[in-house]
Amino acid sequence: MFHSLGKYILLLRLSFRRPEKFKVYWAEVMREMVSVGIGSLGIISIISVFIGAATTIQVAFQLSSPLVPRSIAGSIARDSTILEFSPTISALVLAGRVGSSIASQIGTMRVTEQIDALEIMGVNAPGYLIAPKIIAGMAMVPLLVIVSIALGITGGYIACLASGDVTPADYLVGVHDGFDGLTVRVALVKAVVFGFIIASICAYQGFYTSGGALEVGQSATKGVVYSCVMILFADLVITRIML
Repeated sequence: MFHSLGKYILLLRLSFRRPEKFKVYWAEVMREMVSVGIGSLGIISIISVFIGAATTIQVAFQLSSPLVPRSIAGSIARDSTILEFSPTISALVLAGRVGSSIASQIGTMRVTEQIDALEIMGVNAPGYLIAPKIIAGMAMVPLLVIVSIALGITGGYIACLASGDVTPADYLVGVHDGFDGLTVRVALVKAVVFGFIIASICAYQGFYTSGGALEVGQSATKGVVYSCVMILFADLVITRIML
């Protein structure tokens, strides 16, 4: 465990060394941002709308007491979407989509000796391959989470229109009442941390792949599994510290 942790920390240190040619690294960062952000926008949008709608319907189903105002469904759906569903579920989905891609790309470069060729040419391979992915993850995951929050709340409104369990007016009143900006700050902190976890752990697994195609698949699987576990652990720690 400590051996792997040491290799992980040393790899991160190498990744963020001063770049030889900033323009080349900047182009890689932009390319990774497009891959992580634009490439994941569709799946995040679909998941967010359906989760927001399902959450609102379930909350409305549990509000059977006439003493509880129906507008509380909007407040509960809003806070649960902002604090938990959007950042955490989006990160778990991105670990599967983006994380596996990162691990398999770098792992394939390792087993085909492309990384060795970069190092022979004097290129800082971790900095060129890993740092742009980490920067892109930390920059784009918060933006995806913001989109997810907006679409999740919109999905709840659509569910109110379709089901009639809670009127759209009551839902909007609940969404506006008692809003605390701290919840959004917590969600964005989680998103930044989750983006770093996904990119760095999956890149680490891919960078130290050895063998052939079978080992590349195993590295991608390990990267996704470890990322998901660390996302849930970080979610607990951040929630405990900030709330």
